[in-house]
Amino acid sequence: MKEYQAVYNEWVEKVTDAELKKELLGLDEAAKMERFGSLMTFGTAGLRAKMGPGSAFMNVYTVAHATAGFAEFIKKQKGAKEKSVAIAYDSRNNSALFAKRASEVLTANGIKVYLFDDLRPTPELSFAVLNLKCSAGIVITASHNTKEYNGYKAYGADGIQLSEDDAKAVSAEMEKIDIFDVPSSDKARPELEQTIGKELDEKYLESILAERVKPDVDKKDLKVVYTPLHGAGSYLVPEIFKRSGVKFFCVEKQKKPDGNFPTVEKPNPEDDKAYELGIKLAEEKKADLVIATDPDSDRVGCCARTKPSKNYPNGRFIKITGNQMGALLLNYLIETHTKDELKNTYAVKSVVSSDMAIEIAKETGIQFIEVLTGFKYIGKKIEKYLKKKKHLLSYEESYGMLCGEYTREKDAVLIAMLIAEMAAYYKAQGKTLIDVLRGLFKDYKYFGENVIGIEVDGIDDNDKKARMAKKIKKLRDHAPKKLGGEKVVEVRDYLNDTFKSSDGEELPESDMLCYVNANGDKFIVRPSGTEPKIKIYILASAKQKKDLDAHMKLLNAEVGKLFADIIPKKTGRKKA
Repeated sequence: MKEYQAVYNEWVEKVTDAELKKELLGLDEAAKMERFGSLMTFGTAGLRAKMGPGSAFMNVYTVAHATAGFAEFIKKQKGAKEKSVAIAYDSRNNSALFAKRASEVLTANGIKVYLFDDLRPTPELSFAVLNLKCSAGIVITASHNTKEYNGYKAYGADGIQLSEDDAKAVSAEMEKIDIFDVPSSDKARPELEQTIGKELDEKYLESILAERVKPDVDKKDLKVVYTPLHGAGSYLVPEIFKRSGVKFFCVEKQKKPDGNFPTVEKPNPEDDKAYELGIKLAEEKKADLVIATDPDSDRVGCCARTKPSKNYPNGRFIKITGNQMGALLLNYLIETHTKDELKNTYAVKSVVSSDMAIEIAKETGIQFIEVLTGFKYIGKKIEKYLKKKKHLLSYEESYGMLCGEYTREKDAVLIAMLIAEMAAYYKAQGKTLIDVLRGLFKDYKYFGENVIGIEVDGIDDNDKKARMAKKIKKLRDHAPKKLGGEKVVEVRDYLNDTFKSSDGEELPESDMLCYVNANGDKFIVRPSGTEPKIKIYILASAKQKKDLDAHMKLLNAEVGKLFADIIPKKTGRKKA
């Protein structure tokens, strides 16, 4: 790549938009280096970056450039002679603009486009690719990132995000194309763009309703508070609640889609603060649950009310983690199916997710499969077993879950409906979801977890990636001897060693390390694929809660020791 100043000068010369040029001319040297010191990399999760002018930022030029490379990739794929792409977008600033620009580049390349008429959940994009038999799909979203970010996810004809090899192939096509030599808007062919809307929504909603387990369960005593956190769940989640008979209340201040996310710092259902307004409304309405979805509505979180106690006469709300919800849903599915119905079924989880669900699934006839981080790996398993076995449940610790086979993405619309159904089922038995969870801990083991994201400092993205790589290499070459006060008895290197899932399939290479100590506790380290972060997953279990708490305390303390050399001094350790 050219030196950053040369790239900056080229942008100043060739950018025609007056407002954009004004912003370019006002950049200082540090900003120039950050924005023009590298190119956006088309990785396994597509593109994700802050918005603004620059070759390393999300803007109409970088979006068009990525789409031009994707168009060349699509044209070379086998299959239907007429190539087509479905495009969706979420509530983020510029999402609709970027989606339209992507459509223009595709139609200019002779590719038919199905463009949604308004924002939609990411899982509906995957559904659209399958339903319309498209060659590929695009969704403009940065998932749960803060308001400064946007992103670009690319899907194949199977409705699954691109594999590593396909992502590399798209990047190779991008390298052949000058960013300022992409077809302009006036080269687009409007006759190749078709708007899609309510008709596809109906098919999508019907597919979700078909996944109900106990559709007739009595829901009259259940109350749910829902917040889309200003995102794409604002229409379809309330609609699925109405159609499945759930009594719900929306958080009005967070109901309207808004890319500035004015009521939350992080529009992320993993973040405790995301529930504050929802819990306030739930107290007012005496609701049982608070359910939140992220901006592109593929991930869902839940806070459930406990029973009244001496200290909490009205009960209190406790957040259920992604791992815990995966275990609760699997247990619910087991309880509501016969042994014969479970015989030819399977469930999937990522390797960084808790083993609690595996414990619950033992002796049920359910095959449990582990895959690498990223829902595309789960999608591949669904594709593999289509018409051979029934997909019961898949989940990731990061609050992404799916039942059924109608899409190849995690789906917050579906899971929000199932959480409410499950809560009603147990409420009819006099139990809260917290009661059920505590019962599972007593029946099996207590499972603890923590995910820590350490932000890496650096001059630009390339420098940050280099520092991340250096740290991971150091850990790879010098594995810790002890973790949590116990001897490390197993080291798993997913980059250099070969591992197989329970179905005998080899896991792809991944830059991830896992240390297992004598207690069976896991300490997993990997660089984030979308942010300049090293992510650490701490997973522990014990028969007694006091022992689990002791394990977790010691394991959490290890983070400061192992990563002291890269923790930014000003910000300290940050949770993901």
